[in-house]
Amino acid sequence: MSFDTLAPHYRWMERVLAGGKLQRCRTEFLGIISTPQNALLVGEGNGRFLEEFVRRFPTTRITCLDASANMLEQARRVASPESEISFLHANIFEWNPPRDHYDLIVTNFFLDCFVPEQLAQVVSKLGFAARSYANWLLADFCQPSEGWKKWRARWILASMYLFFRIATNLPAKQLAPPDQVLTAYGFRLIARKHFDWNLLHADYWKRDVRE
Repeated sequence: MSFDTLAPHYRWMERVLAGGKLQRCRTEFLGIISTPQNALLVGEGNGRFLEEFVRRFPTTRITCLDASANMLEQARRVASPESEISFLHANIFEWNPPRDHYDLIVTNFFLDCFVPEQLAQVVSKLGFAARSYANWLLADFCQPSEGWKKWRARWILASMYLFFRIATNLPAKQLAPPDQVLTAYGFRLIARKHFDWNLLHADYWKRDVRE
């Protein structure tokens, strides 16, 4: 899976196809979390979330992990030079994270890239890197359970997965909700908000046990 070929086009593609919906979803809960010391942004892409995150939390030490070198280059271009940001070019499955290091994990439109078996591996690795009291913010697609919203979402998601499988060799063919896996690794859903007729959702998860 590689988003390198899409990196130069991703920003305008998002604006044309989704307007500001994805960004509103990404940033929904930034106003209610406490200032993190060490934040891990996984699959950050071209840096749209990073820009807003740095504006709100200028003192946080940030690690941006992405398998696409071209996406990381896009993120570097928008990053504030005054901020403490490390850009890591690595595949999530090959990366060896520090244990109990990050008090905030962010996975925006990232977990939907994986089949269930891979999703469990990803959440396990990120849970290993997260502190016992860490927050986890995620934004992703979802599928309503009934009515016209269900059929609308099904058509959009099928088209989206087909495009990204062709363009990036995406392993997933359909959504694999991460809720059970996150719960298994000690995270509890604090808040969830839906957008765009329940096609999108923003989540705020938290571990409850302090060291």
